[in-house]
Amino acid sequence: MRTNIKILLLSLAALLVLCGCKRNYSHTEATVGTEGMKNETPSKWAGNTVDSGAVKDGWIHNFKDSRLDALVAEAMKNNPDLQASAARVDQANALAKQAGAALMPSVGLGGQLAGTTAGGTARPQGAGLGISWEADVWGRLGLGERSAEESAKAVQADYEFGRQSLAAATARNWFLLNEVEVQQDFLKSVVDILKKMEAIEKRKQEIGKVSMMEVNQVRAQLSSAKDAVTQAELAKQEAARSLETLIGRYPSNTLKGEDKLGATPPPIPVGQPSSILERRPDIIAAEDRVAAAFYAEKGADLLHLPRFTFGAGAGLGALGDAIAGLTAGLFAPLYTGGAIEAEIEQATAKQKEAIANYASAALNAFKEVENGLAGEALLKERENYLAQAAAENKKTFELAQIQYKVGKIDLFELLSHQTRWIGSEMSLLNIRRERLDNRVNLHLALGGSFE
Repeated sequence: MRTNIKILLLSLAALLVLCGCKRNYSHTEATVGTEGMKNETPSKWAGNTVDSGAVKDGWIHNFKDSRLDALVAEAMKNNPDLQASAARVDQANALAKQAGAALMPSVGLGGQLAGTTAGGTARPQGAGLGISWEADVWGRLGLGERSAEESAKAVQADYEFGRQSLAAATARNWFLLNEVEVQQDFLKSVVDILKKMEAIEKRKQEIGKVSMMEVNQVRAQLSSAKDAVTQAELAKQEAARSLETLIGRYPSNTLKGEDKLGATPPPIPVGQPSSILERRPDIIAAEDRVAAAFYAEKGADLLHLPRFTFGAGAGLGALGDAIAGLTAGLFAPLYTGGAIEAEIEQATAKQKEAIANYASAALNAFKEVENGLAGEALLKERENYLAQAAAENKKTFELAQIQYKVGKIDLFELLSHQTRWIGSEMSLLNIRRERLDNRVNLHLALGGSFE
């Protein structure tokens, strides 16, 4: 017994010396390969000529739409995809705990039954308590734990980006539903105008002022307008069902939009390009995966080194004798058929992939912000032009109605003016919704939270 204790003490002393070989890596070292992207970012956005201050959170409230606020809150609570993402976070955290458990001793209780008593029941032959532990001399197990922790952080960041993306998708679907609602109301007013024109043309035809051809032209235009209303109804139902599905409701087409499309809020602060690398959850997730791959690669490099295991046990033998034992083990891999080398190569390749994915995520984020900033200016300019065109086409159509009544123009010319007016109104509605969508996309690209 004393000899076993001496062996254990000498082994522990040796481990204390060897444990000094372990190295703790900083986050900067673990995310090697990402600093270059951070250092290469410009000081300001190409699409923004002035520094607009720091990016602000709570962007969903900028639209001043209480129904939108409620829909986003409902989506956060009930969206099944988001719930699945939350479950993936729990899975990743459990894997991190599992990796950390490898650093702790394993304790087990064992026993053995053999033979039978006079009554035919089994009698105990021996029972005992066993403890085993692998000493993390080189830090390999610790690196595995840190890799799992970084992976869990990445999954958590994915979840946060999923929440923000869901809020943005809810807003875009809400704006689309409202646009179609307004479009349908406008098209119904056009149908009413054409119905009046049909009645007028019918009376003219009855008294011989116009031929049946003019009546047929109006009726054809009326049928096309009714078809447009039906198409708008189909689009409205599809938009409603899409939004209902997104927020976790049954797609029953019971969700109704507003009879107006809100205006785009005033310009927002956009900060500096480097700030989104620290704000956007998807980029944070990519950086965490670089760190996870780094720790995994460092851990794979240590597979060639020996492993030290220790065990202790105590129990009762078959004759009731007390038995105690201490063990120390050493395993040094000499030949594995290239398995260790392949694992190192795989870990190295995964690290390179993670770094490349980080660079791709960062570049894509920069592109999305620049596109959003360009859209802010150009879509506003387009809206101004289309608003002017719609106003002028409406005036032209109203004047054409007067000229037609006094016989200065024919029905075909009147209907042509009406078609141009309808088209310009539809284009104006569409560009107003595009501006709202672009603002949502810009908020998302900048990494601003909706809360």
